[in-house]
Amino acid sequence: MFNLTRTQQYLLLGLAAVLIILASFVYWRQLAPVSQAVVIEPPPGNELSGAGSAAVLSNETESEPTEIVVHVAGAVIKSGVYHVPEGSRVVDAITAAGGASAEADLDAINLAQPLIDGQKVWVPEVGEQSATGKGGSDSGVGVIGGDVGKININSASLAELQTLNGIGPSLAQRIIDYRTNSGPFRQVEDIKNVSGIGEKRFLQLKDYITVY
Repeated sequence: MFNLTRTQQYLLLGLAAVLIILASFVYWRQLAPVSQAVVIEPPPGNELSGAGSAAVLSNETESEPTEIVVHVAGAVIKSGVYHVPEGSRVVDAITAAGGASAEADLDAINLAQPLIDGQKVWVPEVGEQSATGKGGSDSGVGVIGGDVGKININSASLAELQTLNGIGPSLAQRIIDYRTNSGPFRQVEDIKNVSGIGEKRFLQLKDYITVY
């Protein structure tokens, strides 16, 4: 019916072959199973793991110990200013300074006394008086200079406080109660916060008391 040249016949055959291949590809593509995305859910409880880790890190940061600065001098291996953890005691300050020297009289000071920021710890030599002017007192931690012989109102005992002019048993107990409930005195003027100690009585005491 159609008079086609040999070349045209070859072209038609090639086109038919291409159409057959395309049809086969579409057919098999439709028959192939459709893959589904697989969602892996975390085990129960893991949703909060990130928040929990953050909370732990936050708590660890908040619980980092703070430091205080103290000056250690006297009969120690290396006098100087040292940073020690808050809550440290006199013995820790002496350890930070390399320990006591062979001449140190450790029985003259209270090694268990808590430290406060800015405190100066003086370790006396054997035969040297402690800061309270009473050699061998277990409450004093020595300091250099004009404080020698003064009563440290942050550590003095009930009996030692009563050696001060105008301080009886009742007032001495109120001083101890105040520092126990409110923390150590930061300066000698703070003793006026104790009930019963006004400006007049403070003027009588100020030359005989110290804080460290």
